[in-house]
Amino acid sequence: MVFVWLTAFFLVVALIVLVIYQLMCLADLEFDYINPFDSSSRINKVVMPEFVLQALLSVLFLLSGHWAMFLLSFPLVYYNYTLYQRRQHLVDVTEIFNQLGREKKRRLFKIVSLIVLLFLSLFWMIWSVLSEEDE
Repeated sequence: MVFVWLTAFFLVVALIVLVIYQLMCLADLEFDYINPFDSSSRINKVVMPEFVLQALLSVLFLLSGHWAMFLLSFPLVYYNYTLYQRRQHLVDVTEIFNQLGREKKRRLFKIVSLIVLLFLSLFWMIWSVLSEEDE
């Protein structure tokens, strides 16, 4: 049981790092430290790994029987799936300045939900370690 929570913890940390990297690229673009092409290409390189990691996290919770955590992580997977189906998952070079506010809000929403998942998985990891120690 500890292995599941440890894996979930590291997956959530990796997801948070990817989303923070995307936010940093958007902030660098906003303050003219980087050009739009470089910023969008850097963001687009990590979008699909982020989607795959989020799906793996949800599958991990589903297969391990942690239904509450699965229900908390699945809306992000569904949101990523709808973005992919609408072809809105990649940042467009020509429209990046027009969509900068929306892209930052999208990533901030993801960061908040991932931080909630991080604290919950950390709590359950500590709980499972302590419960195994008692037995």
